[in-house]
Amino acid sequence: MLVVGGGPTGLTLACDLARRGVRTHVVEAGDRLLPGSRGKSLQSRTLEAFDDLGVVEALTAAGSPFPPMQTWRDGERRGEWQLIRPDPEAPVSRHPRPWLVPQWRTQEILRDRLLDLGGTLECGARLTSLTQTDTEVTAEVTRSDGDRRRMSALYVVGADGSHSTVRESLGIVMKGEESGLRSAAVADVRVAGLDRDHWHIWPDPAGELLLCPLPGTTDFQLNAKITGAEFTATPETVRGLVAARTHLPSDAVTDVRWFSFYRPRTAMAERFRQGRVFLAGDAAHVHPPGGGQGLNIGVQDAYNLGWKLGQVIGRGAPDALLDSYEAERQAAAADTLDLSTRLYRAGRTPQDADEQARYRGRVCHLLSVHYRDSELSTDARKRRSPTGFQAGDRAPDLPCVTTEGSGRNLFELLRGPDFTLLAVNCAPPPEAAGLRIHQVTGGPLAQELGTGLFLIRPDQHIGLAADSPEHLGSYLARAGLRSAGR
Repeated sequence: MLVVGGGPTGLTLACDLARRGVRTHVVEAGDRLLPGSRGKSLQSRTLEAFDDLGVVEALTAAGSPFPPMQTWRDGERRGEWQLIRPDPEAPVSRHPRPWLVPQWRTQEILRDRLLDLGGTLECGARLTSLTQTDTEVTAEVTRSDGDRRRMSALYVVGADGSHSTVRESLGIVMKGEESGLRSAAVADVRVAGLDRDHWHIWPDPAGELLLCPLPGTTDFQLNAKITGAEFTATPETVRGLVAARTHLPSDAVTDVRWFSFYRPRTAMAERFRQGRVFLAGDAAHVHPPGGGQGLNIGVQDAYNLGWKLGQVIGRGAPDALLDSYEAERQAAAADTLDLSTRLYRAGRTPQDADEQARYRGRVCHLLSVHYRDSELSTDARKRRSPTGFQAGDRAPDLPCVTTEGSGRNLFELLRGPDFTLLAVNCAPPPEAAGLRIHQVTGGPLAQELGTGLFLIRPDQHIGLAADSPEHLGSYLARAGLRSAGR
């Protein structure tokens, strides 16, 4: 298996495949992993995926909660406020709040996990051509020293960013628009004379400037809206922005460690799959960084695709299973593009701060993303759950009583790369032999789901909900778990 791109999306996918025993190689065009804090916000649903992949403890240690916002005017502090307030009505999660981790550190943790799992990463290796047949994909990779070689793989995933070479080699068009959104400069800087207990914001008619302390470092992430197209990001222009929009002099910026300039746009690839090649993350969809969604939606792409590739490559599932990736993730991406654009336009301002904080807490966690309309979601119950849970929903991570005991939440039982059958207040059927099974006899989980059989996908979504086992055999066959006739 070949993954092109060593960002969070590509590394997440590679980790998921490697833990399933699929030989996975990642090529990254840069001579090292991408620098910079970039996507620093890890949302609740992403933390759940990282928990399942075995990296959430390292990420928790490397990060922190979001600090309170601090408004400055005329060199004086003008009030403290929260950017995000947790939604009391959000689905229950053991990771109820977003976590702040510089992207470069997230990538390092994923890289280390990949290597521990036996996967491989090659930096300084750029994809230069791609061809495919009905049985394999051949990629030509050129190293930074000029050496070229061909690699063959059953499947290739392009996770190589918004200027994806994989996407361009397939001729897949990105459809979207510039959206009229203001450009922005972003940089990792060291600043003297500023406390690290707040996320500092200077409202300015030319565009607000923000400095967010990055945990585990002495750096701040600078973010500043830019008016007009004539701007070049350099250490000098970054210092100039600080001097022009804050009370700090330019020499308060003692180091500019990384910088970038971007013009936001909203666009999505016409297709996420072409034959044996897939697109994920920014290669499949680009949108402004409003609401901290970009890194997170890419990780969720990978978490959706990883188990499906694992079933097809390692367990003989039909190739048609992979078609569900595009069907499920295109719809999720479209919703996120709309949300990110709205939040980017709104910005981060102290006006109506409490209302904004509650809104962000309600819409950004990604816990409510569902696949109810997917062909992989079968709800065959005559009477649905009293709380509204359906096939396609993320399963509720609630405490449960099972025949093995009590006191554990559902996601502890689901952890790992396998499907899980929950027999809630009923006996598991003979057809389930060979599946990982938990017989749930009580607790909040049973109250939420109601009586029945619930087949939980490896990405923690409910695949099948049924009163009886008659639909189980055919579903298992589609997922590559057993034949329909056995």
